[in-house]
Amino acid sequence: MFGRLLLATLLSFMVFSPMAFSQTGSIAGVARDQVTQEPLPAANVQILGKTLGASTDVDGRFVIRNVPAGTYQLRGSLVGYQATIVSDIIVEPGKPTEVVVALDQVPVGIGTVEVTASYFQKNPDAVVSAQRLSYEEIRRSPGGFEDVVRAISVLPGVAQAQPGRNDLVVRGGAPSENLYIVDNIEIPNINHFGTQGASGGPLSYINLDFVRETAFTTGGFGVRYGDRMSSVLSIDLRDGRTDGLGGKATVSATQFGLNLEGPVTEKGSFLLSARRSYLDLIFRAAGFSFVPEYWDFFGKTTFKLDPSNSLTVLGVGAIDDVNYFYDDADDYYNNSQILGTAQNQYAFGATWQRLFGRGYATLTLGRSFVSYDGIQTDSLLQPIFTNRSKEGETGLRGDAVVKLSKDGATEMSGGVSLKRVRFDGSIALPDYYTSFGDTLNVNVSNYSSIGYKSAGYLQFSQHLPAGFQVTLGGRLDYFSLIEKQLIFSPRFSVSWEASPLTTISATVGRYAQSPSYIWLVSNELNRSLQQARADQFVLGIEHLLRADLRVRLEGFYKKYGDYAASLDRRYLVLANTGAGYGGTNDDFASYGLDELVSAGYGRAFGVEFLAQKKLSEIPLYGLLSITWSRARFTALDGVERPGSFDQPFIANVTGGYRFDDHWEASMKFRYATGMPYTPYNPDGTRNVSEYNSVRTESPHSLDVRVDRRWYFQNWGLIVYLDIQNVYNNKFSGQVKWNEREQTVEMDESAIGILPSIGISAEF
Repeated sequence: MFGRLLLATLLSFMVFSPMAFSQTGSIAGVARDQVTQEPLPAANVQILGKTLGASTDVDGRFVIRNVPAGTYQLRGSLVGYQATIVSDIIVEPGKPTEVVVALDQVPVGIGTVEVTASYFQKNPDAVVSAQRLSYEEIRRSPGGFEDVVRAISVLPGVAQAQPGRNDLVVRGGAPSENLYIVDNIEIPNINHFGTQGASGGPLSYINLDFVRETAFTTGGFGVRYGDRMSSVLSIDLRDGRTDGLGGKATVSATQFGLNLEGPVTEKGSFLLSARRSYLDLIFRAAGFSFVPEYWDFFGKTTFKLDPSNSLTVLGVGAIDDVNYFYDDADDYYNNSQILGTAQNQYAFGATWQRLFGRGYATLTLGRSFVSYDGIQTDSLLQPIFTNRSKEGETGLRGDAVVKLSKDGATEMSGGVSLKRVRFDGSIALPDYYTSFGDTLNVNVSNYSSIGYKSAGYLQFSQHLPAGFQVTLGGRLDYFSLIEKQLIFSPRFSVSWEASPLTTISATVGRYAQSPSYIWLVSNELNRSLQQARADQFVLGIEHLLRADLRVRLEGFYKKYGDYAASLDRRYLVLANTGAGYGGTNDDFASYGLDELVSAGYGRAFGVEFLAQKKLSEIPLYGLLSITWSRARFTALDGVERPGSFDQPFIANVTGGYRFDDHWEASMKFRYATGMPYTPYNPDGTRNVSEYNSVRTESPHSLDVRVDRRWYFQNWGLIVYLDIQNVYNNKFSGQVKWNEREQTVEMDESAIGILPSIGISAEF
């Protein structure tokens, strides 16, 4: 009753509240060369549809003052550079809106400077399969919980392993094959309650309010990135305000929090935030026996030491805990089905950047750490599985990018990195019988291992006549704790601008990934593993129908080799693990408790289509993605089977309409083929001959969202209503065996239709 009253009150406030008097703000920022990051003096920056604009100074800075509060598009241009348009710029009263305008140089005599600017920036390190999303595009995503990971789940080639989680499956790869980069710092997993050895979890702990832009690549990324085989999500954070103290108070669908930002001396700024979930209050009130709760923290300082040198210090952390309640027999049974893991994790790093002539160099010192305290008990509270472990990485990384020719036709990038890794703890799973009749008996106490990872890469890119660009590079990775310690990964790409509106691109390359740390300690024999590899081939064509509307068609083929496979469970290849919370539901497969050998292999192939409309003078935006693909893996028994994350067909459509500077409505619809699973026999066992032979029901859902903005004298207010799974389709997720009822049951969406309200006051 209270929830309905609150919802009615907020809706009344959204509809009937009088419009606040419109105020003015400013747009401040910098124009940079997209490749070298050097500031660009004398660039022209103009608000589309307005007579307001400015030119950049000798440091590439600009300020456009007295801009009425609202949403705008900004056009940046400079002689010798391709003009570009930055959309979704929100101007609020009493504070400057910071914008980075990145311009791509057009080599003299090779191309022409286009009169019509594009809303779509190219990624200099990936000519195919790349997508950029701004802060505002992520924030307004329906059903996205303002989460950077959930926002990219609608892109081509991306599948969700389970509803309600961030386990991304990219082009048939396991959830462990995704790399996260936050302001040049590698973080193994950016999710609360993250799955050990993988990259998923229920919700990201990166505060979206501090995100400037994300770049997501689903394949064909350059040699700068390694130790992952499927995707790279690079998150660029903004700097804090330099004009004065500001902040934001938020109550969203899952948490509440407070942000602060402001200047530090005349040359620096800071960002701070702290957030806490209130899911524990909701879950407990709803009668759940398993209640999660979390905190997360964020801090960043940036110092502009001089026009050529800057220093950034970043720290993020999360505290995740679980509580069990035992009010009746059902609670005892339900809790016995859950592997609960309390976690403490943090990432810290300092990056020095120096600009020089035609390029720049960065040096980053970083550390990430996570501790796991996991346990699963039976209905009598006797432990089935315990895992108390810690994983830490401390690394030093140096990168450099330089244009070798004055006209920008030849580019070179290179870098080296060194990591010290340490993982220790204990793990126990005594006399466990899997549903396939296998026996696992693990008891590793007080293990401690120290190892080293290092890598070096070099890449050249050459612009050629007739619109061609060729990129060639190689990467060498080393890991001290496995048998075959070195692996070389060559990569090559070519793109051709067939016309000013059409680009054809292709790439081929090798991608490698070292074994998860937990695999190496759960069984000492697993030190004989090699780095898994994936050889990728991608061909694509992209065409601009308008400056704000593009279509793209890509085909891909991935050939996996040297993947870890079980000697004890000869049907199991570890590419089929890493999603969900694990435990008895997947026979603890993702922990690599078996004796493993690098003998698994597989293939994934498919075709993807993307149509995307950016917000422009036409206030309609949207994205349509359609993927057809197949994933097949072979373990030691030599039988090729569908991968556990194989979804042949995925379709997403998301979009919205901005009625004016105050009202906006959006929606998201998703449909996918069901995931493969192994059926149960009447006695709860399963047969290897039927491994991944049937599928769950095809999941589909519709999310809708309405946003309302108010602009006041020195602050702004956003209220939104977000309804997930509008038509209450409780689609099946994981298939489980119910020991009490001796029947098969589908792990349905626990809540079904889920309305949520968010309120943000920014000052």
